[in-house]
Amino acid sequence: MKFFIDTANIAEIKEIEAWGVLNGVTTNPSLIAKEKDVVFEDVIEEIASIVDGPISAEVTAMDAEGMIAEGKKLAAIHKNIVIKVPMNEEGLKAIRTLKKEGIRTNCTLIFSVNQGLLAMAAGASFISPFIGRLDDIGHDGMELVHDLSEIMEYYGYDCEMIAASIRHPMHVKEAAEAGAHIATVPYKVFKQMLKHPLTDKGIDQFNKDFEGTKRANG
Repeated sequence: MKFFIDTANIAEIKEIEAWGVLNGVTTNPSLIAKEKDVVFEDVIEEIASIVDGPISAEVTAMDAEGMIAEGKKLAAIHKNIVIKVPMNEEGLKAIRTLKKEGIRTNCTLIFSVNQGLLAMAAGASFISPFIGRLDDIGHDGMELVHDLSEIMEYYGYDCEMIAASIRHPMHVKEAAEAGAHIATVPYKVFKQMLKHPLTDKGIDQFNKDFEGTKRANG
């Protein structure tokens, strides 16, 4: 499973990219809004200069024509830009047209198998089921990932699934087990994934055991 980071914060992206685990980035209007006094297109361009992989940039237009126009402008910023489009009627129209233009899309806000099927049929390059938001309303978000994974494998759809709305490390583990191609992970969750008390204890013990050991002169 590949890892994307779900943020528009440049410092966070640089830190996780330095780990050598990052394959892409997802952003959305809410994440961009958290970064004060920035120009949207400039942020996307800088992200693309840091991470050599798909960079999802979301349109804000409500109609297909507007989504297509925005998508073309964003795609022109860098070859790795993927246009994030909402799951609705206008979004499906935009996905179809952008695909014909050779522009990749990420259909976001997927909450059902039927929505995922429609997005793949329209030609989405990526689909993003929102695990955490389904869990929030008492549904099993991971069941959706599992069901979509089985369908994608059975029919051979030319599309990748991004497990989104990741809330904690267990979501990452379960998404991998359920067959997600990608997990887009918040910075905080990446940091949590690093930690285990036995690892910290082991490092401390190794260092204590090594104290006083002679080293060769350098």
